[in-house]
Amino acid sequence: MGLLRFHPVDGARFLQQRPDVSRRLCALVAHHSCARIEAEERGLSDVLASWELEESPVMDALVFADMTTGPKGQRFTFAERVEEIFSRYGEGSVVHRSIARARPLLGVSIDRTLHRLAAAGQPI
Repeated sequence: MGLLRFHPVDGARFLQQRPDVSRRLCALVAHHSCARIEAEERGLSDVLASWELEESPVMDALVFADMTTGPKGQRFTFAERVEEIFSRYGEGSVVHRSIARARPLLGVSIDRTLHRLAAAGQPI
């Protein structure tokens, strides 16, 4: 299993090799931030299907963390993060197309997480 240069799957495969990492964690990594859309764009849906997609508050929180944090750990709003991604990847790139397609779904996950945090009285 070589690197695919598709970080959700490469990350899940890396974790899968560790005996102390659960299959669930590997699946969360594999599917984070609507990876299924980029996998489809790349022709890798069958590879991603090796892990079950979990739709849960945990997945929403992972999307929130990923889509409000920059590549160097910067804190961003969701809109800023999307613009940051677009600035690194050209309009015709697979990443740009995938994020554009995923943006509404990502926004819903982020909104659910913000609602849960607010309901729990947690600062954002």
